[in-house]
This record gives sequence, structure tokens and C-alpha cells, in this order.
Amino acid sequence: MWMTGETSANGERGGQNGRTGGTTGTKTPRTLADELRTRSDEQLADLLRARADLLSPLPSDLSQLATRAAARTSVLRALERLDVFSLQTAEALAIAPQPCPLPVLASLLPGEDCARGLPRALGVLRGHALLWGPPEALRLVRTAQELLTPTPERPSPTGLGPTLAEAAGRLSPSRAQQLLAAAGLPATADAVSAIATLTELFTDPDRMDALLDGAPDRARAALDRLVWGPPYGTVPADPGPHLRWLLDRGLLVPHTPGTVVLPREVALHLRGGRAHREPRPLPPELTPRATHSPASADAAAAGAALAALQAVETLAAAWETDGPPVLRSGGLSARELKRAAVTLDLPEPEAAFWIELAYVAGLIAADGEADERYAPTPAYDEWLALPPQRRWAQLVTAWLAATRVPGLVGGRDAKGKPLAALGPGLDRGPAAELRRRVLGLLASLPPGTEPEHAAVEERLAWELPRRLPAEARSRLTADALAEAERLGVTGRGALASFVRPLLGGARPDSAPDAGDGLPPDDVGTAVDRAAGLLAEVLPEPLDHVLLQADLTAVAPGPLRRDLARVMAVAADVESTGGATVYRFTSGSVRRALDAGWTAAELHRFLAEHSRTPVPQPLAYLVDDVARRHGQLRVGAAGSYLRCEDEAQLTELLADRRAAPLKLRRIAPTVLVSPLAPGTLLERLRGLGFAPAAEAEDGAVVSVRAQPRRTPPRTPPVPAPDSYGAERLDPPLLAAAVRALRAGDRAAPGGGARQAAARVPPPEGPVPRTPPDETVAVLRAAAREGALVRVGHVDADGTARHHVLAPVTVEGGFVTGFDHTAQEVRTYPLHRLTGAARHGEPPA
Repeated sequence: MWMTGETSANGERGGQNGRTGGTTGTKTPRTLADELRTRSDEQLADLLRARADLLSPLPSDLSQLATRAAARTSVLRALERLDVFSLQTAEALAIAPQPCPLPVLASLLPGEDCARGLPRALGVLRGHALLWGPPEALRLVRTAQELLTPTPERPSPTGLGPTLAEAAGRLSPSRAQQLLAAAGLPATADAVSAIATLTELFTDPDRMDALLDGAPDRARAALDRLVWGPPYGTVPADPGPHLRWLLDRGLLVPHTPGTVVLPREVALHLRGGRAHREPRPLPPELTPRATHSPASADAAAAGAALAALQAVETLAAAWETDGPPVLRSGGLSARELKRAAVTLDLPEPEAAFWIELAYVAGLIAADGEADERYAPTPAYDEWLALPPQRRWAQLVTAWLAATRVPGLVGGRDAKGKPLAALGPGLDRGPAAELRRRVLGLLASLPPGTEPEHAAVEERLAWELPRRLPAEARSRLTADALAEAERLGVTGRGALASFVRPLLGGARPDSAPDAGDGLPPDDVGTAVDRAAGLLAEVLPEPLDHVLLQADLTAVAPGPLRRDLARVMAVAADVESTGGATVYRFTSGSVRRALDAGWTAAELHRFLAEHSRTPVPQPLAYLVDDVARRHGQLRVGAAGSYLRCEDEAQLTELLADRRAAPLKLRRIAPTVLVSPLAPGTLLERLRGLGFAPAAEAEDGAVVSVRAQPRRTPPRTPPVPAPDSYGAERLDPPLLAAAVRALRAGDRAAPGGGARQAAARVPPPEGPVPRTPPDETVAVLRAAAREGALVRVGHVDADGTARHHVLAPVTVEGGFVTGFDHTAQEVRTYPLHRLTGAARHGEPPA
């Protein structure tokens, strides 16, 4: 294919056919479809990866692929993925003559940097199927040409206006001849030839210089005001002599009453032939803010990773006993978000991030009950059983793919409605791609390097100038950097070494599609590697704390799960960080006693797990709370209350604050109440008593609520605005290319283009296999590029034999090239009798 002096979209030099499929020879292609046929399988796969929407649905052949690649919606999506200089190259081609020789294009983008960057930019355009043709006749796809050509309604970033022929198309023949005479040119037969003669003058540098040398004062200044755009200006009803001189020679052309336009040829001459005022062939540098040792960056990131796990566990522990209600419109109320922020001891925006992260990871969800509340899911228990590094990797994997933007919580949507955590309206399609690009930029820096945030934003503005409005791009970039630091993806602003496997390695500086991520087959391996690297830097969980005389306990590192669970019950977390500080209070000790611990067990636990002696104040606190705990006993009546101390019951009956409990004495040591036992316990504790619940046999029991779980829930599906990019793994792309090649051969004239051996027809009876086996065979064939025999039940109930090359198996359908029908087809899975590898003997 025509790649001389250019590079393909993935940065590799072209100029010869790839592995298979390319048509040899140097015949100039007449259409985009012709050029696509000359591309290798790898180059076609690159195109489908760069423009994933072309696969929805799978085109029947390369002609249909070319037609779809030129569709307006698809071209707009492709333009959004271009970097600044590739876009500037396309804009220069749009204002150049069609077809455009490479030297002419190079003259529109002068300079050494542009000369070095032009081959890559042309390769990107060709790789996205926006450009075709040999170097001596480059052509933009017609739709791209129309979108990028300057018009009054859609100005171009070049600042150029219409050509002279377009601007002067409505001039009368007599006026056209007047322009020729004023410019010193001979008369012509008609207006069209007159405009062509003027165009020749305006594109001849020497003659144009001579014409402008004779311009009156102020005429050149009037042109200079329009030369870099916008090319439209206003003139008075009676123009001055300098403006009249310009109008009489066609250097300015009337556009509408009172306005004029500077013809494109005149502007290019005044610019010295440059299409853009500031060509930007080179990406902005990522200026370092600081450089840390890789070990210190990894240590900081590992600490943040542990804090991330603790935040999610704290949130789930709070919601498993007292989950917040779901708003009628969906999501979490502002009051409940504040409660969660207090529970996590974090600002509300950070609390919203952890809530959203647990949600997209499938760890919390709505329970679906009539009084709908949020609670942990059964997947949370599975996640909790994993080692720390695996739990962290699962959170990060969910975060990388998520399109929900927690930073929007508290704002308002386009209709002015507030955006709530866990509510609708938080998805932003480009979020996942931009997040990966940010991390890819960090991965391109030397280990331990923290970049300036402004430099990262400037680089992304160069890479994705049309993808997002500047304000939205800046916000998503800032959110991505802040969230990466909280989650332990970065440490001290530098990318952690154990994150690199999740990004597929270091990011090439010029990769146009660096946000696509890893193929699905590689995700599991990458997660294993990342978790293994994190495990090497995580500190070993501790089996002890340091008890202090001020009723605090210091955990100098992460605690073992069983120890952390008991400490969370028996003490309150006072502060977190590199070390966690717990404080023992009468309320926390009572909480442990309510959970079924005895005073002796608490003393023994503290002695066994403290590296320091148990302080006397703490021992006194445990004994004092235990002595008062359980003197009042609550059981079921409605509920009853008994106490061996009659005076204490008398005191309670006399307390006006106890009136709402509706207590009534039925024996010297027994009171009854219509309230439920759990409610009575909470009310008595609110009055300052320390009651305990008892069973029918009088034994003290725990009345703690059982941890709530939702029914099994699937995590929310990300909503990227580019079709299927996350599913385009190499086997799928290879299968799609094979189907396109086969469809092209089967199309009329395909045999003349490329001879191919026909697939032998199916033999034997129609395959009959169980549905799950049928799906497994089809998916394996799609991965491996194999052929299968399938039986399909037609509308008349007849099972017919087909040879199919599956491409996708999803949503209850299989799509692939049907070699029996010689076209791309989609079959419902429920209409298939079975599937078997083609060539295998019937079972």
C-alpha cells in the first residue's frame, strides 16, 4: 500500500504488505476500498482497533467497511481521537487542492519540526482511514474534507476563508472583467475564466508581491487584520480609497451587505504559505515537579493502598448494620453522605469517592427491598477473604474501567437537578480513557518522577484537543490524579512500580490510542503480576498493639484481620495513617461486652496482644464497666426488665425521662414494657444505664444486628462513549479481519481481485449439542480463528447445515462469516441445534 515516507497508526513504518491479505503490486488505488484491500491483516486490525464503531455491526466486506468509515458520525468520532498535529495536518489537507501532492502539503506546514512530524501524522490519518492515495495524490475522505473545510457557519482553526472561486461565485460577468482590468490582466470570455485568471495571479508569489507593492497606504494594514482569521470583516457603505483599491482587484470580496471576506489564496500568500499560525508538531514536555526514589514512591503508594482497603472495609462495616436508604430518584441523600464522611473521618468529596469505588467494584448495592437500603453484597465477603494485595488489585481494576465520576457529586446536571452519590447522571463516557491516558503519561516518565499537574493537562490537551471541552478535560484530569494518589496507584505523585503491569507496560509518547488498555486475555496475568509486586512492598500484618496509660492503643502497622476485627469492637479509632490509634471508652468496652465477651476474656485478650503491660487505668475501666453491665436484664414480653437491685428499678420508674418506655412493675425485681427488647435496650442506654439482653434461660446474649447482605448483584457496567473498545482483543480483531477478507472474496468481482480456495462444504448430519457446549465451541472458534459446523433451524422449522467462522458470541447471538451462504450473518443461539469443529468427524 502507499506508505512511502509515512508510518502506520501504531507508529511502525509501512511500505510493504504485512503477514497476509495485502494485494501486491503498485497500482494506484481509485477508492478508499481499493486501498483497504492492499492493507495487511495487521493494518486492518489496527484500523478496527482505532475505530471500534466500524464493527457495529460487522461489515460484510471491505467495500462496506470503507463506506462506513466515511459516514459522518464515524468520521466525527475519528477526528475526536486525533492529536493536535494530526488534526492540523488534516486541516491543511482540507484547504489544499485535491488530490494533494506531498510537497504541497509540506509547504503548508513548514519547519524542521513539522517535516519530522509529518510522516507520523499522515500515518495516523491513514491508519484511521481518513486519508488514502499515494504520496503524489493524497486525498482526505470526502466527509472529513467537508467537515474540515472552512465555511462561514463552521470556521476552521486555520483562520482561512473560502477560495476566490467560492467567494466570487456570484459576481456578474461585467464585475469580473472590471477586477481583471484593475489588476492589469487581459479580459477573458466569461466570469469563470476571469476568476481562474485572478486565481493564477494570487498564487504566483512574484506577481502577487508586485501587485501589493502598488497598494495605497493602509491597504496592507487592512489585509493584515484578516490574514490570521477570522477572514470576515465589515466595511462602511462608502469604503475609503484603500478599501476600494482592494475590492476593485478582488483582494477583498463582498460576502454579505456590509461585510467582506479575504480569499484563501490571498491569505496564504500573506502568511508565507503557512496553513496555521502556530503549528504544533511536538507534544508538550511533561515537566517534573519533583523526583523521588522509586522505593519511597512505592512505599507511599503501598501505605495508601492499605488505607484504601481500610476505608472500604469501614464503609461496608457501617452499612452492614445500618445501611442508608435509597432516594426515590436513586442514590444517596446529602445527609447520608455526611454521615458516611463522619464514619470514614474524611471530607465529603473523598467519602463520595470511596462509596462510588465500592459500588463499581460490586461490593455495595441496593438491597431491592420495599424499604430499599444500601448494604454490602455477597461479593464483599468473597473480596474480604482475599489477601490485601488481591483486594487492592480488584479495586484498581474496577476503578480503571469505571466511567462514573465521583467528583461530580454535589453538582447539578443539565436540568439543574443535584447529582447524588450512587445516583444517576454520574457517567462520563471519556472518563476511563482519559484516566488511562493520565496513567500512561506517568508511566512514560522515569520511575519516581512526579510531573507538574499543569503539564499533564497541557499534554492531554495536545493529545485530545476535540475529545472534551477544556473545562471538562481539566476536571477529569485533576480527578484522575487525585484518585490515583488516594488509591495507592501513585505515591508522592509518581506512578508506583506495581501498577505498571495493569497498564500494559510503559506508554509510547506518540501512541494515538494509548487509552485502550490491555486485551481481556492479558488482564488476569497483569492483575497477578501487580498483586505480586505489591505484596513485596506491603508490611507484614502485626499481631500486637501498644497499650498506653491514656487509654489508647497504638497499632504501628496493619493488624491481622482477627485482631483488627476485635479492636474495632472494643475500642474506637481515633486516628489513622502510618499508625492507627485506638481509644478505649466505657462505650467501646460495653460494646465488647454486648458482643458476648466477658471481663476476664477482655483482660486476657489485652494481655496477649499488647507488647506493653496492660495499664492500670484500662484494667479499672474494663472492671468498672463489667460490674455495671448486665445488672438490668431485658427479655421478651413485649419486653421485660429485671434487676436484683430493687432500688435501681424504683429509681428508673421515678425518672421522668423513662416515661416514654411505659414501664410497669409486676414484681419487686421485674418491670415490663410494650417496646421491643432491642428498642428498650437502646432507650435505656440512652438514659445512661448499661442493660444486657438475656435469653429464656437467663443467659446473657448479644443482640447485635446480623450483618445485612443484598441478593447477588452484578457491578454497574461502564458506559464508554466509544463502541466496544474494551472488547477488542487480538483474537476478535483477527476473526473480524478474516470475515472481511472472506466477504470481499465472495462479493461480485472478488475472485478477480484475489483468488482463494473455497471452504469444503459441511458433511454428515447436522451437529446436535447441548446449549452450553454449543456456546463453548463457538467462543473457542472465535478465539482461535477456527471454522465450525452449525445447524440452524430456519423459519420453516428445517435444520440446515452451515460452515461458520465466528467473530463474536454475545447477547444471545453469534456473528461471523457464513462460508455456506458466502456472506456475514448473525444467528440467534437458540435457533442453533449445535456446533462442532469443521473437519472433525461427526460424533
